[in-house]
This record gives sequence, structure tokens and C-alpha cells, in this order.
Amino acid sequence: MRLIRKLCGMRHADNIRRAEHLDLDWMGFIFWSGSKRYVGERIAYVPERVRPIGVFVNADIDEILAAVAANRLGGVQLHGAETADFCRCLRNRLPDGVLTIKAIAISGAEDAQRASAYDESVDYLLFDTRCSGYGGSGCAFDWSVLDAYVGNTPFLLSGGIGIDSVDALHRFSHPQLAGIDINSRFEIEPGVKDIDLVADFLNQISNL
Repeated sequence: MRLIRKLCGMRHADNIRRAEHLDLDWMGFIFWSGSKRYVGERIAYVPERVRPIGVFVNADIDEILAAVAANRLGGVQLHGAETADFCRCLRNRLPDGVLTIKAIAISGAEDAQRASAYDESVDYLLFDTRCSGYGGSGCAFDWSVLDAYVGNTPFLLSGGIGIDSVDALHRFSHPQLAGIDINSRFEIEPGVKDIDLVADFLNQISNL
């Protein structure tokens, strides 16, 4: 099955328009005001050719629902300390067809093991590198620790993936691997992506 391609941390309309014509499936927009890639309450341009995913950190459900409605979001990614119960409640209140994704910070096998607690609560997990903030560190983690993940929820691989990760991506396998999430390693500055570099990367993983 073809892996999902997600480009996250987009902000500017022209950059978004150029990116949506690439071989992408999802595009992430950060609604947490503490991020350098914060979009505000409204996305400058909502892409039509890819699924827009809103990224939230410890937001309340009503805030998330308002952003979904205002920006025609096709998915919600939760990047804070949201519990499985919170994710389940949110999922039950989202419009039909809007996906739920829970980001899990990974530093070792124990983090991967705990991710199974979100089975039946979300549509996807996203495994990112544990850091002092909430993602976007540009640093990778040891993907081999994901052998400890035995849950039933498919996941996206994230955290420091760049053009130099292509060979490792071709070697990596896991029965629940569903997609790849890229962000800071493809930036000219926070929130502005090097579209040619993204296109080159996507071409090199075209068979995944």
C-alpha cells in the first residue's frame, strides 16, 4: 500500500499553493500559538488538492471544533498531553470524515509500548522525536525502538526526516507504518518550505 505523504508546518498562501501540486496527501497547519509556524485562527489559503490537518497542543474540544469548521479541516493532530479518553471524546464530536491523529513523543521502546493505549481512540498515531517542545526539532529518533509498538493503530513516521533519510526509509518496515511526515528539514525559514527540495524527496520515495 502506498504510504501517506504529509508536509507539516505550512503558513504562507503562495508556499501552500505550490506545495499542494506535489505528490502529497496531507498538509499540516499549526494552531498552537507557541509555535514559530503558528497560522493564527485562519489558514491563509486552505488547500483543495490535499487534506488539511490542524495541529493542536492541549486545546479544548470546542476550540478544536471551531478551527475545524472555520478552516474546513480534514483531520486533527493532537500534539500535547491528550489522553486516550480525550481523543475518543473529540473523535465522537468531529464531523464525519475528519480524521484524528495522536502524536507520540518517542525516546525509547517504553514510549512505543505505551502508544497502544490509544487503540480505538484515534485513526492514526504519529511517532515524533521527544524534545523540550512539541515537535519540529529537526532531530530523528532511533526507529528500531518501534519494534516495541504492537498496537493496531497505523502510524506516520516523523522527526528529523530529510533528504538524507531516503535510504533509511527504504530499509525501514513495520506492519503498521502508514505514512511519512516531514517539516523542518525542508525549510528555508520556519513555515516556509523549499518546494524544489520537497519535490526531490517525494520523487526519491515514489515507490514507497
